[in-house]
Amino acid sequence: MTKRFHPILSASLPAAILLALAGNVAAQEAQTATPAKARDLSAVIVTGTRADNRTESSSLTPIDVVSAKVLQQTGTSELSTALARIIPSLTFPRPSAADTADSQRPAQLRGLSPDQVLVLVDGKRWHPGAIIVTNGVLGRGSQAVDLNTIPMSAIDHIEVLRDGASAQYGSDAIAGVINVVLKKGATGGGVELSGGQYSAGDGQIWQGSANFGIPLNNDKGWLRFSLQEGNQNITNRAGVDRRRPQDGVRQRFGDPAVRDHNLFLNSQYDLSPDVQLYAFGHYGNRKSTSTAFFRSVDNGNSAPTIYPDGYLPLENADSTDQSMVLGLRGKTGSGWRWDISGNYGQNRVSYATQNSVNRALLNDTGVSPTRFHDGILKASQQSFDIDIAKELSVGWLPNPVTLAFGTEYLRQSYAIAAGDPASYYVGTSGVSGGAQGFGGFQPADAGTHARHNVSEYLSLETNLTDRLGTSLAVRHEDYSDFGTTTSGSLAGRFDFTDRFALRASASTGFRAPSLAQQFYAYTQSLYFGPGNAPGGVPGIYNAGLVSATSPVGLLLGGQPLKPEKSRNYTVGMVWNPIDPLNVSIDVYQITLSDRITLSSNLKINDAAIQTYLANNGITNTNYSSVAYFTNAVNTRTRGVDLVTSYLFDLGNSGTLQTTLSYNYNKNKVIDVKANPAVLDSLGLNLKRIDRRDQYGLLADTTPRSKLILNGLYSAGNWSTTGTLTRYDKFTAYNSGNPALDQTYGSKWLFDLAVNYNVNRWTFSVGADNVFNAYPDKASAALNNDNNGTFPYSVFSPFGFNGSYIYGKVAYRW
Repeated sequence: MTKRFHPILSASLPAAILLALAGNVAAQEAQTATPAKARDLSAVIVTGTRADNRTESSSLTPIDVVSAKVLQQTGTSELSTALARIIPSLTFPRPSAADTADSQRPAQLRGLSPDQVLVLVDGKRWHPGAIIVTNGVLGRGSQAVDLNTIPMSAIDHIEVLRDGASAQYGSDAIAGVINVVLKKGATGGGVELSGGQYSAGDGQIWQGSANFGIPLNNDKGWLRFSLQEGNQNITNRAGVDRRRPQDGVRQRFGDPAVRDHNLFLNSQYDLSPDVQLYAFGHYGNRKSTSTAFFRSVDNGNSAPTIYPDGYLPLENADSTDQSMVLGLRGKTGSGWRWDISGNYGQNRVSYATQNSVNRALLNDTGVSPTRFHDGILKASQQSFDIDIAKELSVGWLPNPVTLAFGTEYLRQSYAIAAGDPASYYVGTSGVSGGAQGFGGFQPADAGTHARHNVSEYLSLETNLTDRLGTSLAVRHEDYSDFGTTTSGSLAGRFDFTDRFALRASASTGFRAPSLAQQFYAYTQSLYFGPGNAPGGVPGIYNAGLVSATSPVGLLLGGQPLKPEKSRNYTVGMVWNPIDPLNVSIDVYQITLSDRITLSSNLKINDAAIQTYLANNGITNTNYSSVAYFTNAVNTRTRGVDLVTSYLFDLGNSGTLQTTLSYNYNKNKVIDVKANPAVLDSLGLNLKRIDRRDQYGLLADTTPRSKLILNGLYSAGNWSTTGTLTRYDKFTAYNSGNPALDQTYGSKWLFDLAVNYNVNRWTFSVGADNVFNAYPDKASAALNNDNNGTFPYSVFSPFGFNGSYIYGKVAYRW
């Protein structure tokens, strides 16, 4: 690993800088004229409401509105990373050496599963990625939306609803909703080129983007294009294997190599003064190369005749993402608003493994390829929506009632295509089969699965008095695979004065088990450390993930999956004591029953289990353990969100916009379902859920709190942005041995950027993680560092790459 520089100043310095600056500015502000509002809270919001006049400042539920300008100020080219630097309740882990989980990294809201937050684009349900995270990383078991396929140049703003919203939008909206609102119109645009690298000398990144509009037919409509092209080189923070120091660093541990292309189209045409035809769509391609575990010459999976010095398998994911939304919307003379749309989305991921070998094939035939096609995953989604709304005057109420109702037909499908025979060949010699690193999908894993759903919703929203706002919503769903469910929500807000209000909401919600959770099957090669390994011997083992309703799954206690059910409660305060200061505090609780998670790896290499499976017709068990998805636990999430902003008006000296936001979030497994009787009957103390999931991945492996202090100082052509972020401690739990747990300390990170604007040009230089903060080292004494090769935890909430220095040039019109 390249030696990284040592920070000159301690990590406490950025806090002192910002606090000193704020204090100095406060003194100046007291002598100036009345400052402007800290941010525009009067913009109409479209998320969590069907009314056409609800603003952020009058919202009944907590919502964050993030402008494109704020996204750009974060310095990153990844949308998920940008949101994680702005919203403290949102985290974006950066796993490594976890198959291709690092090519579609999932984002989490309030520490819940990534697929428990609903993603909309211009109010339309976005499709999930095809990859399902199955390794022991945060987000394990989820099939989430890949936010990073959406170019930031296409975004006008993002609305993040921090409240359950299944009654409004259906499945997945348990933790909240992320609604990406696209740029519109023919005017305005820009081009941008950015580049940078990490202070360790690797991870070079460059990205170019453009956004522009074209008028149609004398301004009756417009087309708007957003293009993005980017490249990212690998980072590597691996260490030397203590068992073979003479080899040097042979492992790779860091970000993958990525090349991506994205095109986003948004359009609208006025068919008449009251009817609009609209369409938007996306095409993207991302090629990434991740790493598996290094196989040294004395490893049980070595192949000295091909790789006399050992080898590092590389995993390639070729992801193609495409979508299209086409619709008509309008307004009748009597005031009814209507929207009819069709929505299609698909993600296809083709897998390949290189610098690898199939040892069983090599043993049986004397030859083996070193590159394999491992198979294809494909997830697709189609929907047809009808939404109708109107403000109705009710004689006994002082304000109109917004009545909204609608229906949705949703069809989802998931497919697995087998790899080349050499990628999954097993043989009968007992030598480990399949391509090393990522074995191919077997024909038994392959298949296409689909389901459909019909839903209807009704919502009412009004101000019962000039100070009391309320909303009520109910939604009914009928899924072809598990039946019906109904969700409801109630929210209210009372404005005691023009500057102080209390708000509260209660709702029920659900998340349908994804088709991938129901049918994904794969045999993979994994490293098991002390306390986790079959038979107690650390090493690389084959582990099978099977459908819960497959023959093997049913024999080991699997059951058909049920939907997750939630109850959400939120109570909050909104306070604007003086014009430039805005404060909101929201306390919440989310209880989840029948939560879907991956079972523990049930070790089946015992002779008694092999006999039991063989007696029931299962003889080809080419794995040492089996896992399946199960409704195994109930969880409870409690927390508080704080958001404050203050604008210091310095007159001729400029302005300073400051934001302090904080999230405290505690997840806890409050009930683990009884072990399936068949597991207990085998007498081998097998458990569906191990302690790593119960206490860690579903609870304390996400930092308990996160604080973000941001300041934007603008004066003339210059502006400076500083962001100080504190991540709380977290604990990595061992699957079976509490003595191997490790708690990693809290960390402060400071980001800084300087911008110069001249005419329509903007020149920026900046650094993320200026003081080169790294997470605590993984314990060598406990061997949590995989014999020194993985010196940092994959659970680090900010990764482990160190400082990133970058520059940008943009031209906007």
